[in-house]
Amino acid sequence: MPFVAGIDSSTQSCKIVIRDADTGALLRNGSAKHPDGTSVDPQFWWEALTEAASKAGGLADVAALSVGGQQHGMVCLDADGNVVRDALLWNDTRSAGAATDLIEELGNGDATAGAQAWADAVGSVLVASLTITKLRWLRDAEPENAARVAAVCLPHDWLSWRIAGYGPAGDPSAPKGPVLDALFTDKSDASGTGYYNAEGNDGAGEYRLDLLKLAFGRDDVVLPRVIAPTESGAVAHPSIAGDGTCLIGPGAGDNAGAAIGLGMQPGDIAISLGTSGVVSAVAPQRTQDGSGTINGFADATGNALMLAVTMNAAQVLDAARAILCADFNQLKDLALAAPAGCDGLVLVPYFNGERTPNRPDATGTLLGMRLVNQTQAHLARAYIEGMLCGLADGMDALTTLGVPVARAMLIGGAAQNPAVQQLAAQIFGVPISIPEPGEYVADGAARQAAWVLASSTAGGPADQPAWSTDIVTELPADPQPIIRQQYAAVRDLV
Repeated sequence: MPFVAGIDSSTQSCKIVIRDADTGALLRNGSAKHPDGTSVDPQFWWEALTEAASKAGGLADVAALSVGGQQHGMVCLDADGNVVRDALLWNDTRSAGAATDLIEELGNGDATAGAQAWADAVGSVLVASLTITKLRWLRDAEPENAARVAAVCLPHDWLSWRIAGYGPAGDPSAPKGPVLDALFTDKSDASGTGYYNAEGNDGAGEYRLDLLKLAFGRDDVVLPRVIAPTESGAVAHPSIAGDGTCLIGPGAGDNAGAAIGLGMQPGDIAISLGTSGVVSAVAPQRTQDGSGTINGFADATGNALMLAVTMNAAQVLDAARAILCADFNQLKDLALAAPAGCDGLVLVPYFNGERTPNRPDATGTLLGMRLVNQTQAHLARAYIEGMLCGLADGMDALTTLGVPVARAMLIGGAAQNPAVQQLAAQIFGVPISIPEPGEYVADGAARQAAWVLASSTAGGPADQPAWSTDIVTELPADPQPIIRQQYAAVRDLV
């Protein structure tokens, strides 16, 4: 009965689950916080990982592990393995101007043509979240730091590298030293950089060094090698995990990790309400959406993962609780006491700017205020409706592009609020399934680790572990068109 570990290094924290590789049964777990901010020293991720591992009872008995991580973050290393500057996270919008410039440059001055050219090349139109825009910002804003860069990787790549024992020269926690060529990643995370085409080279995937040079002015930096879903990239250093034989899986971007954790197949859609809001769908092939609404990434199994991402999700509920001085149960009761559409009160919740639609400098706006809707109940419901309507626009975009939608699963911390569940059935207009609460990204990473372990034993790619996902709540579709109609009428005023 071998054990496997799944690590979720998210924006807010590091979570680790340790599971039975054969059955998926949860054995133990641990977590630790990350610092706030959109620019973070990766050393904090390492310290949180070691703390979470300790709380989980250590990793000495683990036969394989994988890391799921927040996507897009820019981690730059110098030749000695030192982090050049704090990592810019996905939600750091300082590179918004760089994204606009790169779109126009690839389109020879035509922004519309440039947007489609980026979608065709890498599956996504550039926004400030993507790594390539952050590299352009670094080139222009911090040329001395840019000149020091010897390797560029993503948060989960850096952590996998550290677990293998690599790291800065002279760092006692990195006994193997600064071997940059030891960096590795997977298709799902690489496909969110803006310089990797997951469907290039006859489907094998390829880095677009021409695009990297366009953005950064150089293409001589080390990029992590991209390995297959069932391949091990390295063995964990025994001081960190296992006994010198613990396999490190390829890992995944967080959304791809959640997809494999939920066992998503083509036709499934997940609506995730975490720090960001994500509508994701597994499909056999990616689309090339020149409008920028849908990002065409890879998943962690060999399919495409189509995403619409908003920057404002669970934090919208936090803002509602703060302004109403209400806990989650009180927020639920208030929201369910107001009518659908809130008698015309509409929140456009761009509190942190927005990624989809691409409005990095936007702010949240409350519209349609009248005496009749100036109650706590109306306000509570308006915040939830606004959060969900942005994601419903993303689901509409998926179906418009022909992505099949057979099942919708609502996940994330905010998904446990009964008011959010009921309003989702009204706003999305499809049946809603609520899986058993869990750490879906960490669970997906653990499932991938078990898959890698089984493949190693079999001497070649094995079948995915047949772990089950329990659905605890099923809600029928209850469409209330007034909600979407009101939101659509004011959304583009912001």
